[in-house]
Amino acid sequence: MQVIIPGEPMRYGLRLVAFQPNGPRLGVLGQHLGWEAAAPLNDVPSLRLTYSGHAAGAQWLGSPCEVAVEWSAGGAWAEPPNGRFLRIKRSGDGADQALSRSYEMPGWAWQLRKIVLYPSLGMIDGKRQFPSANVGDILSQVIDEGQGRGTVPGLDYDFTPTRDSAGQPWAVTMTLGLDPGTDLLQLLLNLSEQGACDWQMQGRTLRVFNENTTLGRQLAAGPGPVELRLGRDVDQAPDDATFEDAASAILITGEEGLSVEVTNPGAVRPWGRWEVFQSQGGVKDEATARLLAQTALERASGERVQLTRQIKPYAARFLPWKDYRPGDTVRAPGDQAVMQGLRVRQLTLSVDADGMIGGNLVLNDRFLERDIRLVRRANGILSGGVAEGGNGGEPAPEAKDRVPAAPTGLIVNPQAYLDAEGYAHGLIMVSWLPVSTDVNGVALAVDGYELIGQTPPGTGAERVLGHTDGTSISYSPLTPKSQWRFGVRATNQGVKGQLAASPVITIPDDEDPPPSPSTPVVDSRLGIVRVTWDGLTSSGTGMPVDFHRVLVMVRDPLNSADEGQSVEWLEQAGTAIVPGLPYNTDREFWLVALDRSGNVSGESARVVAATHPLVDTDIIGQIINGSTAIIDGTIPANAKVTANTITGNLIQALAINAGHLNANSVTADKIEAGAIQTGHLAASAITADKIAADSISASKIQADALNGKVITGSIVRSSPTGQRFVLDSSTLDLRFYPGGLGNSNYSRFYAVDGLYPGETTTFITSGTNQSASARAELQVAAGLVRLGIRQPSSSTRKGGGLDVAEGYGRFGYDDGFSSSQSFIHCNGTGRWYLRGRVWDTNTADPYDTVHAGSAVSPPDTVGGTVTYGPTMASNMGPVCTVRDGAANPNFYWCEDLSNQTAFSTGWSQGGGVYSGKAQYWWSHRH
Repeated sequence: MQVIIPGEPMRYGLRLVAFQPNGPRLGVLGQHLGWEAAAPLNDVPSLRLTYSGHAAGAQWLGSPCEVAVEWSAGGAWAEPPNGRFLRIKRSGDGADQALSRSYEMPGWAWQLRKIVLYPSLGMIDGKRQFPSANVGDILSQVIDEGQGRGTVPGLDYDFTPTRDSAGQPWAVTMTLGLDPGTDLLQLLLNLSEQGACDWQMQGRTLRVFNENTTLGRQLAAGPGPVELRLGRDVDQAPDDATFEDAASAILITGEEGLSVEVTNPGAVRPWGRWEVFQSQGGVKDEATARLLAQTALERASGERVQLTRQIKPYAARFLPWKDYRPGDTVRAPGDQAVMQGLRVRQLTLSVDADGMIGGNLVLNDRFLERDIRLVRRANGILSGGVAEGGNGGEPAPEAKDRVPAAPTGLIVNPQAYLDAEGYAHGLIMVSWLPVSTDVNGVALAVDGYELIGQTPPGTGAERVLGHTDGTSISYSPLTPKSQWRFGVRATNQGVKGQLAASPVITIPDDEDPPPSPSTPVVDSRLGIVRVTWDGLTSSGTGMPVDFHRVLVMVRDPLNSADEGQSVEWLEQAGTAIVPGLPYNTDREFWLVALDRSGNVSGESARVVAATHPLVDTDIIGQIINGSTAIIDGTIPANAKVTANTITGNLIQALAINAGHLNANSVTADKIEAGAIQTGHLAASAITADKIAADSISASKIQADALNGKVITGSIVRSSPTGQRFVLDSSTLDLRFYPGGLGNSNYSRFYAVDGLYPGETTTFITSGTNQSASARAELQVAAGLVRLGIRQPSSSTRKGGGLDVAEGYGRFGYDDGFSSSQSFIHCNGTGRWYLRGRVWDTNTADPYDTVHAGSAVSPPDTVGGTVTYGPTMASNMGPVCTVRDGAANPNFYWCEDLSNQTAFSTGWSQGGGVYSGKAQYWWSHRH
């Protein structure tokens, strides 16, 4: 029961109300012995209630009914979303004289599992097809069909096949193949898990929204943010954190021997490198594997923290349901009680037997929310939402020359991924429903499918990008922000089918900003400010692979109009020097990170510092004007120091300290040759922080000064720009940059381990060609030397290649597609095989080994002659066969001429009439 204190208005109240099933209100359940309700986002809520059989309203709970939670903050009572429950399960003890009963009630949405999908016409591979449909179209069909059979008549919904429950057009289109028997609740949960929608129940009405819109309110910022503060709104803040799932490297294996390793340099590694493995069926190309690997590694980059916050409804400024609800992002104490934006994933409220209200929140920080988005992306990459496999139909007996129908349900899913150097590329994953008929609707078993691409759409030439015998294919790399139109067509014995074309697709760029940098260390000395960065993120991890640089930002904190400007930058951990700032005036410093795609991170924490003058302030304005000049009249001209009048023996020992010297005032030309010798320097007197950035150039280092010495550091460059080499010890990578090709088209010499168990593999790769479509690569491993042409940003083959391996040898052409491979393969058994097609020759070269082909002669002919074109360099040996086109072939034939220019074949009439004949031949030079 709810405790009401006389004379004091109710601040926050909760109560339970009973309803008839699908019917009207029965009354308030006011004499309970305690209850607890949990309302998660995009899931079925639950209610646990204890009630005495002697209490008022117990008779309503004796049979199936509905129980609603209602809340009030001093005004009218209201039923919140996901606040209606079903009394379908009870328990109790017959010996209990109080007749206390316990009830576990699922939310009203539990009934959605009672609507199941039935079979229909047009099923493919045993699945109901929903081609190119949106969430509202799919759900409304399932509900309308079920209610047409009389199922769950009390269910209502307020979305349409074109708009969500907030009246917004549906944002996601998909092609689904669903098994008959799939229930509506399972379908709804799957759609929300894949990021297609958010949903909730309002009473008996199902409400479905575009993902992260109506149920994704941002209340953590703005003029009136919702802030749940410790001691006021929250009184307990337990955290559960673990590194159990952390990893810094992943190996993904796919189809056809595909093996890709991806590392995350920004992962937390307290014990060094941690590895995970993922075997992924259906993945055949490196780009898709790399995208999946990067997604998995981002989820495993560090510590995972679960946040539970106990709320105080009687003291809180912000109240559940009134000010926030599941799905909202609010400001609340996060990990280690630091205030930050957190998303409400579950709201639990309870009332004890005395009517005292309590509850808690399960909150997700931005890392866990990103995990959810990454899982959704991975699921979309792998499944595509398309039913695969054959259709079970009976093909027509004769398929020759028939045109396949256009595929239906075409979905093009563009993604951005990063290569090993952190540069962004585009990848598309295309899926469709299988073609089972020709253009006339007659059953047909097709050979396969072609992926067609055109860029720019409507003006560029169409080209075949790939072939497959399945109903999905991926293609990469593509240039970010370029525009394409893609299409798919089936093939039937060389006959091209009708094309199913996509709308114009813009290839996405990497849009994920880098994490915020850690707080810089700022100090002032010698009239300048030094800003030092440790190279880490605000959470203490390393920067990701696509990190480019951090910008040093500065502003006047007293000027509200000053938004700050970049004054320096760092590519790695180090110190930036900021000169030219006014003395004794506060300036605010912070860092922002940029990645290679130009995305900007959030800000680091800000630090305030001020520069200080080099001399005592009582001299400024008297002799020195505050900058660098001596005020006129303070020192007579004839009293000024002349050249060579102050020598070393006139200066008292230790009289000149570092603080008396202007920055950079002592330069190399001011020091007499040989004046500073080793004996003049104290041990360890010159340390790294005493040397200004860029102060030691090549001309300052004596020839042979570094002979026999060890140079440590992550990166060694022969020059900062132009023609140079760059040696990166962290990746065992040596790069060569020609002077005239900028900073992108370089060649590499590097080594990796883990590609083959227990050994190191060396690679040499060239720069790309002029069109950036290919590069050459030499791989040297213990049991394999591989030379070939490959994709510019992946290891996928794209041209001629040679394998010299311990167990086999192979030479030929391979561009990643089985339909265009051609090579000779030999192994240790002494046998060999050829892959590919024989060239169908029209005109030979005199030195060709084989002349092969086919030709059809019209009816009423008695022979055919095949000419080689030129006179062959040596004798030819034709092997030929002839096929008759008659319904009942009955003829004889033979080769009747062969020389170095041609051979001919003659045949009889056959079957009483002349019919067309087809010749097939193979003629080899010997």
